[in-house]
Amino acid sequence: MLRGAGVELLVDIRRFPGSRANEAAAKGAVPEIVGEAGIDYRWEEALGGRRHLDAEQRRRSPDTWWRVEAFRAYSAWTRDPAFREALARVVADAHERRVAVMCSESVWWRCHRRIVADVVATVHELPVGHLMHSGSITEHTPSEGLRLDEDGNPVWDG
Repeated sequence: MLRGAGVELLVDIRRFPGSRANEAAAKGAVPEIVGEAGIDYRWEEALGGRRHLDAEQRRRSPDTWWRVEAFRAYSAWTRDPAFREALARVVADAHERRVAVMCSESVWWRCHRRIVADVVATVHELPVGHLMHSGSITEHTPSEGLRLDEDGNPVWDG
């Protein structure tokens, strides 16, 4: 599927690569599998999900549009320098070749890839497509609640 979509680099944005349920998705297996297909692989831990907000961070969070707490926490993470640096590497690669990002969630709209796509499409102004199980690519439309603040930071408060 990746080769069919012309992907040259697969960026793994699972915070904790591996899968007990799917042996093919185990940390060491993915680089080997995609490498055999002629696709480069890189793990970007700083883009991984499973972020959390403490009570004070939740109270102060501007990302009130999200109903899912995990999305709200990840949205806050997008304003962290570590996230920005990691995403800048991916964006730089995307200017040179076709890049795909992966996580363990199968559909993008239930995954933090949704938020990454929002940031790439709005902050970096790059087109984003979602590679579906069928092999088709659907264009990303940024979340309705997203805006850029006066400093250009993404905020989901709509």
